[in-house]
Amino acid sequence: MKISARNQIKGKIIAIQKGAVNAIIKLDIGGGNIISATISLESIDELGLEVGKSAYAIIKATSVMVGVE
Repeated sequence: MKISARNQIKGKIIAIQKGAVNAIIKLDIGGGNIISATISLESIDELGLEVGKSAYAIIKATSVMVGVE
């Protein structure tokens, strides 16, 4: 598979928190850094995602916002 996104970070799945429709995947990318992503339950099944498996965080965004009060 080839994709245009250049921000591809390999890690290990350390948690899958399932909800009614979506789930939060936590990916350990090393150095004490964790990336979280919300994906559909259907995607989890199609990709065969399980805790302990390797996966990639693929980031393609025009902006990232963070705020505090």
